[in-house]
Amino acid sequence: MTHRRADAVNRVLVRVLLLNLAVAVAKIAYGYVSGAISILSDGFHSLTDSLSNVAALVGVRLSRKPPDADHPYGHRKFETLAAGAIGAGLLLVVFEIGRAAWDRFRNGGTVEITGMAFVVMVGTLIVNVLVARYERSRAEALGSEVLLADSMHTRSDVLTSSTVIVALVGVVFGYPILDVLAAFIVMGFIAHAAWKIATATSDILADRMVIEAGDLERVVLSVPDVLGCHQIRTRGSADHVFLDLHIWLDPTMRLDEAHARSHDVKDLLMQRYPQIADAIIHIEPPPASS
Repeated sequence: MTHRRADAVNRVLVRVLLLNLAVAVAKIAYGYVSGAISILSDGFHSLTDSLSNVAALVGVRLSRKPPDADHPYGHRKFETLAAGAIGAGLLLVVFEIGRAAWDRFRNGGTVEITGMAFVVMVGTLIVNVLVARYERSRAEALGSEVLLADSMHTRSDVLTSSTVIVALVGVVFGYPILDVLAAFIVMGFIAHAAWKIATATSDILADRMVIEAGDLERVVLSVPDVLGCHQIRTRGSADHVFLDLHIWLDPTMRLDEAHARSHDVKDLLMQRYPQIADAIIHIEPPPASS
């Protein structure tokens, strides 16, 4: 990660952190005062947004380090690990909310819903919508998976807050059980967000293919004198890809010419796919059957 990009990601995370803290404090405070477990659960969900921002800030700070002797491919996966930490934090929240909701379901409790509850929930919902849109747009502009993961987390707040508002309306009309049911629904939204984050980060950590081999092959074969290619492999994140492949050249070609042709392939690939951080091109003669 370049210093300029890291600084831009940091600025986004700090702004979002402050907004998420404000949202979480408002929900948790009113949740305790009113006894509404759905609002309290949603508040803790929002609080994990803040903790995720902190984890992301740490990850981004580490990932900006340049390659060194022990990390020749750089430190970019620290950002991916930070995104994974967000998913792990969500699973802890699922457990805590489930425990609290089950206790309320079994033992009951009083809920006092006033107009202030709707002011708090609608106000924080609007903030969440704006934050999610802002963070996702910056994630796409900066090509940051940690911002994208965090925006997914914030977007789940929008869904949970909407569910809580509907439940509060039901409580006002004499159905307090909806407060508990809303808490369980919040669990479902959070678990879904955790699953999506876990899938995205595991793909990167497991070195899943990033760019389709067929697309890369078509680019390689457009270079003059290249007879074919195989063993095309890519890994990394969507915006930071490492590529290696084998190209077939005429075995009678001089070594310096073959070397120059391999650089033509590399330059064209990196021009067509700016997300490629580095590419290793192996030279070999075509198989006997070709």
